[in-house]
Amino acid sequence: MVRGKTQMKRIENAASRQVTFSKRRNGLLKKAFELSVLCDAEVALIIFSTRGKLYEFSSASMSKTIERYEKREKDNTGINNKLAAVDQNTQNVKEDAQSMAKKIELLENSKQKLLGNGLEPCSLNELNQLETNLERSLSRIRERKNLLFRQQIEKLKQELTI
Repeated sequence: MVRGKTQMKRIENAASRQVTFSKRRNGLLKKAFELSVLCDAEVALIIFSTRGKLYEFSSASMSKTIERYEKREKDNTGINNKLAAVDQNTQNVKEDAQSMAKKIELLENSKQKLLGNGLEPCSLNELNQLETNLERSLSRIRERKNLLFRQQIEKLKQELTI
């Protein structure tokens, strides 16, 4: 006779629920034992009934198995935290790179405008600002050039008087 598939929902009848719990608990404990024997695995199983009764199985010391589990979880948490930090750092670097790329593009556009290229989309106000900036730059260049000329003239005068 073929058994039908059991629906995974809470059993409403308390007596049926208790019988099912008892049978499935024993089956689960048996499977844990078989797994530990057949595969030489360290198995620990803890079950609490609805009434709070404890059922447990351990192929080795339960406390040692739990300590081993906690140590592994602690190690995994540390690794996961490090991975999260690396991911965050990577995201920050990507954002910085995008920001720098935008700044470089703006500087390239500004440079081209200073060289007189790509002026077609500029408004009259932008062209006036560009002209003012170029005039200031030209003025500073001429001041520096005149200073160097004066220094050179002074040096030549000193050489002639010697």
